[in-house]
Amino acid sequence: MGFVMRYALWIWLVMATWGCQASLSELRPSLEEDGELYLYLQPVSQEGEGLRFSIDRIASITADGREIPLELRLRDVHPTETRRQRLLGHGLLPPGNYAGLTFKIKKAYLKGEGREVPLPLPSEVMRVDFPLSVVRKKALTVGLTFKLKGPVAGDTDFSFVFSPFIPSRPLISRVGYVSNQGSNSLAVFNKRLGQVVAVIATGRGPAGMALDQRRRRLYVALSGEDSIEVVDVQAGEILTRVRLNQGDRPQELDLTPDGKTLLTANMGSNSVSFVDPISLFELGRVTVGNGPCAVLVDPVHGRRAYIFNRLSSAVSVLDLQNRTVLTTLSTDPGPLRGALNKRGDRLYVIHELSPFLSVFNTSTLALEKRFRVGMGIDSIQVDPRNDLIYLARKHDAVIEVRDPVSFVVVDMVATEGMIRQMAIDGEENRLYVVSERQERVIASSLVSNKKVYEIDVGHAPYGIRLMGER
Repeated sequence: MGFVMRYALWIWLVMATWGCQASLSELRPSLEEDGELYLYLQPVSQEGEGLRFSIDRIASITADGREIPLELRLRDVHPTETRRQRLLGHGLLPPGNYAGLTFKIKKAYLKGEGREVPLPLPSEVMRVDFPLSVVRKKALTVGLTFKLKGPVAGDTDFSFVFSPFIPSRPLISRVGYVSNQGSNSLAVFNKRLGQVVAVIATGRGPAGMALDQRRRRLYVALSGEDSIEVVDVQAGEILTRVRLNQGDRPQELDLTPDGKTLLTANMGSNSVSFVDPISLFELGRVTVGNGPCAVLVDPVHGRRAYIFNRLSSAVSVLDLQNRTVLTTLSTDPGPLRGALNKRGDRLYVIHELSPFLSVFNTSTLALEKRFRVGMGIDSIQVDPRNDLIYLARKHDAVIEVRDPVSFVVVDMVATEGMIRQMAIDGEENRLYVVSERQERVIASSLVSNKKVYEIDVGHAPYGIRLMGER
């Protein structure tokens, strides 16, 4: 390796390490004394499709009549924005009982006969009575529908009618989860409708997740609190927390196929923890390479796990039965993630500082091939149904779909760019991607590769898990 390359790699290692520390310090504190309220605006009815309006403010009303303003997440509402559910507002609230909500609309227009007609607005703030109970350290999700009241033309009594409601939870088989590092929350959404139905407040910095579909348990790595939170999928509540060592900074999780061992990649201590998901005790740990940022358990045989050490250009291969490091695979600089094919005999590895994707034979653990895919690949997913490989690039607005034999691009999937993670739903036959830039989840059909819907989630979304995921 030449001097220039060595120097560039050294600079990258320093900046990458500093970047991890900086992002950790920027995580907001978890809820302690307050609760949270999330307001989601439902898709408009047909009569409001031409409506455009701006919101000046939204507030919650305490039991004694005081108003507590909420943060507006969608200030200008356009017809194209209201065809799907939108996150309208959010706020931290002291625990207690609340009488309802107030809305102040700044301006409104209705499109008709080729032009927009300004609508007269009530001078007073609109109040909606809707009893709410905010609980300490928990999030409450409220849906909002709205429609126009009365004749529009020349109606000085024109107003919106907002109708709040508590969303009903879907069947367990239709639930998906998104972890939001910047919001300390999990967005719970209905896969069939493409709508958020609940938000679960978590500890600091929720990152990777592992889902036990049989026991209906979701495990969430709290990178800012050196622990793992356990969520009861059926109840939609946090059950308990598993404490790791101080400074571990768990980043990602994976579960063995039998559900008996949970693995955590601890970026802060360069280690992997083996946790019993029944007793919730740490059974042991091993030291791996520098900067373990992802973990992949072999779902076919369940005997090995692969740890991607971003800062040491290596993949650690773990023997799960003996809880030891079997061997270490040398890779191109900055291995980020990996994926296995349907048979589990090929391991695909993407790299942060290399334009190549590496293919390892999992039987011999030898490097078989390297394919040039270009720089900036951040996420990889393999469809176990047909072994097609989905590659998402950090700054691209499309996902490449590559043939597993020739590795040529056979299709494209449109996205919003800066994809954090992807997941494939076997029940709906869809590809789900987490767009960090847009703070959304985008679902696309695996048949047509066309977008089915988008979902607004929290700040800095990180991971996604689905019931029925394949």
